[in-house]
Amino acid sequence: MFRELSIVTKLIWLSLLFSIAESLILGRWSLAFIAAMTLTVSMSPFLVARWMHLRVPPSFMAAVVAFIWGTLFLGEVFDFYNRYWWWDVVMHGGSAIGFGMIGFILVFAMFQGDRYAAPPIAIAFFAYAFAVSIGATWEVFEFAMDQIFGLNMQKSGLEDTMWDLIVDHVGAIFGASVGFAYLKGQERGGLTGLIHQFVDRNPRLFRHLKEWQDRHDL
Repeated sequence: MFRELSIVTKLIWLSLLFSIAESLILGRWSLAFIAAMTLTVSMSPFLVARWMHLRVPPSFMAAVVAFIWGTLFLGEVFDFYNRYWWWDVVMHGGSAIGFGMIGFILVFAMFQGDRYAAPPIAIAFFAYAFAVSIGATWEVFEFAMDQIFGLNMQKSGLEDTMWDLIVDHVGAIFGASVGFAYLKGQERGGLTGLIHQFVDRNPRLFRHLKEWQDRHDL
């Protein structure tokens, strides 16, 4: 499974390992801690997928790793949030779209790929709710890190949190809409193509969909 990972994922992990080694040599303990935490968190989706015997599309895994790297390492260590006003929007919007798609896949897998188990709009709504809940949980995490470790992840406090949640809502709607489009048979590449790749790589989770496809192939 490691061999299937994209070059982007491997380069990010390699850069974090280099940062950890350099920081330890120079005695920059806080930087070493953040780099190590970023590496651990960014590897956790890969380890969870391997533990659950899931085959995640390399491009999707690369996007997840890049988001964690951009948020925890570039955002905090290199102060990208303050240097580039759009960085926070890109990170929250992109993650919300991703979690909206993940929420759709989770709900779709619960129905074992049965397209007719629930209305597409209902599945899309649960995907949207999943993404928004993850965004809200992240805001709690930022608050906890600021209070415990004296960081400044919330930046301007309440205003920053509210704008983050607004962006999360917009991204969640877009991500859930991708799942809705997939259910309506519009899997023509792009983001719907990622969902198609995941379903195709994990047929055991979508047994009813496979049976439906076999019947229609006949």
